[in-house]
Amino acid sequence: MALPIATIEKIIRKAGAYRVSKGASQKLSEILEDWGVDIAQEAMMEAKHAGRKTVKNVDIEAGLRKVAYKIAYDYTK
Repeated sequence: MALPIATIEKIIRKAGAYRVSKGASQKLSEILEDWGVDIAQEAMMEAKHAGRKTVKNVDIEAGLRKVAYKIAYDYTK
């Protein structure tokens, strides 16, 4: 279930790129989807820890912080 390539291309262009290859859009789509799943899993654990079945925006934010920390840590190795 990849993110739409056209949408990813728009994101890259919004960042300032004039031209964007299909491969670049596909790669970023894969990366963002993987990170999104990781963030959602962390958010589910946050909701469960809080005794809820519903994932709220605060859970997503907490999941993002945890995933961002893991990503930053991996790059420093």
